[in-house]
Amino acid sequence: MNSIRHDFRSDTVTKPSAGMRAAMTAAEVGDDVFGDDPTVNLLEQKMAGLVGKEAAVFVPSGTQSNLLALMSHCERGDEFIAGQNAHLYKYEGGGAAVLGSIQPQPIAHRPDGTMDPKDIEAAIKAPGDSHFAITRVIALENTFGGRVLPLDYMHEVGAIARKHGLGLHLDGARAFNAVVRLGVGISEFAQPFDTVSICLSKGLGAPVGSVLVGHRHLIDKARRYRKMLGGGMRQAGILAAAGIYAIENNVGRLADDHRRAKLLADGLMQHKVLKVTAPDTNILWVEAEPELGERLGDYLRDNGVGITGRYGQQRWVTHLDVSDEDIERALDLVDRFLA
Repeated sequence: MNSIRHDFRSDTVTKPSAGMRAAMTAAEVGDDVFGDDPTVNLLEQKMAGLVGKEAAVFVPSGTQSNLLALMSHCERGDEFIAGQNAHLYKYEGGGAAVLGSIQPQPIAHRPDGTMDPKDIEAAIKAPGDSHFAITRVIALENTFGGRVLPLDYMHEVGAIARKHGLGLHLDGARAFNAVVRLGVGISEFAQPFDTVSICLSKGLGAPVGSVLVGHRHLIDKARRYRKMLGGGMRQAGILAAAGIYAIENNVGRLADDHRRAKLLADGLMQHKVLKVTAPDTNILWVEAEPELGERLGDYLRDNGVGITGRYGQQRWVTHLDVSDEDIERALDLVDRFLA
């Protein structure tokens, strides 16, 4: 049984609200593989319209959404460029290589989370030399570890992609956190990209699902690959209804998560033994001497506070199920331990 009462492990731990559950209960459903689930169709239409793209496909997870995007851009033996610590390269089980036969070309990150555009361009392999996998797509991630990459940077990488005839994909699992922080619309934010993956089950609070949006020919390919990978769902409108509720009710309130992350950072910064990175959005990184960090993590867990991390690095994530009282309790426990 989970003994965590104040859960900062991730924004994936949220529970559906009463309003979301009511929407799920009332959802009209059909068979989505046959294309006749009206609630899934409505979610896909809404997301494509919001993001300013031609089409969308509802999928079970962000990992599958990213994999479908890469497979839609690439053929077997092609290559994608991504950051060394990008989620779709490092944390998705090597799916692009194993299931898509697509070679990754990782690029080092700069301190702000971006990749140097010169490094990206230098890594591109053009068709014509049989020694190399052919580069087909560049993948960015925004937010990246909670940091917001600037709009100008995304457009700069987009220009490189167009110059070389490449696709541009965005792992936008927390894209709505980024647009709330930047104060721009999601369609403006997503404009440079051919495909964008957006999670509904992180900060937006839905229990399951992501949506891949983009050019119609790429989404048509992704829908076929979704079936091939076992992601075709039947009466999925129950889940899609949660996604519709999330985008209609839970986007603006992301600012509360950002405020609480800052409140948490301000409290932790009072301790000189903790190195706290000021958060852009809802993810806070804290570093301590490894032994101290491990002991602090154990102490917090024993007292009902959940965080993630090891070797002295901790990740704290705020979300719709974290209140001001949760922040106060966590900070009080840190104060007691470090005293």
